[in-house]
Amino acid sequence: MTQETVTVDLGGRAVDVPKGGLYDRYRMDTDLDAVATDPRVSGVDFFRRLPKARVDSPIGPTLTPNFYYRIATARLTLTAPSRAIRRRLPEELAPLEVAPGLGLVSVMVFRYDVCDIDFYTEAAVGIAVRPARHGRLGFFDLVTGLKNEHLHSYVLSLPVSSDIAQVRGHDGYGFPKWVTSLDVDIDAERTEARVANDRGETDLALSAAPRQTTHKSGEQVSSLTSYTTIGDAWHATLSQTNVLSAGSTTFPRGVGLRLGEGRLSDDLRSLDPRKPIRLDVMTEGQLALHMPVPTSIREQEARK
Repeated sequence: MTQETVTVDLGGRAVDVPKGGLYDRYRMDTDLDAVATDPRVSGVDFFRRLPKARVDSPIGPTLTPNFYYRIATARLTLTAPSRAIRRRLPEELAPLEVAPGLGLVSVMVFRYDVCDIDFYTEAAVGIAVRPARHGRLGFFDLVTGLKNEHLHSYVLSLPVSSDIAQVRGHDGYGFPKWVTSLDVDIDAERTEARVANDRGETDLALSAAPRQTTHKSGEQVSSLTSYTTIGDAWHATLSQTNVLSAGSTTFPRGVGLRLGEGRLSDDLRSLDPRKPIRLDVMTEGQLALHMPVPTSIREQEARK
């Protein structure tokens, strides 16, 4: 059955959203008490400590952060030659290296069950980069990056399953987003994801068996800074993840990564990925995605 939709305006773009959904009802100013009654949501205390602010943006006035009340994610991190990575990075950025000449790339899939802009799924190919505005790489940067405490990334491709996620992500955040079919299922038994290309065939597929540990809300909060350009200016986007149930495996076995034909697979192949070194699966979590802010990057340090 086709879901009934309503049309909303985002910075001059007409976008259809689910009628009666969170965005239709609240326009980002979501009632946390109403969300707390959703049986899929474990609680909303994490969000009560993050007040929203009204800001101007390329998609018009909006509230930030964007709240994701229940999410599930999986990320497979692989090593890749730094020379291949540098060919895909803007010259202002440099790869985070685990050894001389060896950087890190990731394939990620996301399922957003309850959020301010309604349900959607997403996938990404990203590169771990050195924090912008830093000089030489410090040991602390490497350790916190590998432990997922605070990652810095540059995303090559970011397909999504909904129009509002595409418009907000591309126009508002500067991410390389397009709409396609994505099937993402992540639970305590199995992770299965498939991203389709524009012909409906497989672009990329990922499967894995997660191992999970539960956490109290606020006990384990990680952050990610992503760098994009909007117009001619560099911006940094901060996301904060409240981990509720997750697990990690180093040098994972039994992970199925299948490359087909499409933008995701082409981007990953261009990085010449080598050995999988880490699998992270979060079967339940929450996310606060802030609007991007202008940032400066020390160009003279980027390639040292």
